[in-house]
Amino acid sequence: MDFFKGQGTLESAEWVLRAVYSFFFLILSAKCMGRRAISQMGLLDFIMALIIGNILAHPLSDPRLGIKGSSISMSVLVFLYTAISFLSLKWKTLRYIIDPPPFPLIKDGRIIYRNLRRARISLDYLLASLRGEKVTDPQKVALALWEQNGSVSCFLKTEHDPVTSKQFKMQVAPFYMPVTVIKEGKINEEELKLIGKDMNWLLQKIDPAEIKNILLAIHTQDDKLEMFYYK
Repeated sequence: MDFFKGQGTLESAEWVLRAVYSFFFLILSAKCMGRRAISQMGLLDFIMALIIGNILAHPLSDPRLGIKGSSISMSVLVFLYTAISFLSLKWKTLRYIIDPPPFPLIKDGRIIYRNLRRARISLDYLLASLRGEKVTDPQKVALALWEQNGSVSCFLKTEHDPVTSKQFKMQVAPFYMPVTVIKEGKINEEELKLIGKDMNWLLQKIDPAEIKNILLAIHTQDDKLEMFYYK
């Protein structure tokens, strides 16, 4: 366990052991903190990411620093993160500080400029976020909210909502998730069984010599195969 302690120099194997230990320790810490810390970057998440990066970076690059202290520090931070996340569920004031509620940037087609300043974003950033939601005209927006994770949630006015088959009382087929039966030239027999098919059925649809040239083949709702070939 010499790689765990600070030394003047480290052998190549000890550097490798430090990196492997830090990698799995970071994975374990992320699992303890929950997927929220990975999928979103709130205030607390951002602070944790900065601190953890600095704590692990130094012992991985400086042989004079032991990794024991970094591990202890990181364990304490993970505990604090988990504790604060739990307490924020109980205390409204703490939750308001850590995860502030969303506030409107657009309401009834009107841009609220003071809230742009509150979110510290430009008008160009707001318009780019709307384009990301396929909205080109702010006047079509009933409500656009600035979320605590730094994203914009957009809701169109009723008259600009996409028309659905339900509004016309149309009969539509139920949802069917296409099944991948061939991927990168390899047949997925488990997926074939899920759709009630076998190899004989597949070989009737596809020339066996062509399978290796198929990048992707999916089974569709109308019992057909859509194939994409390597180019």
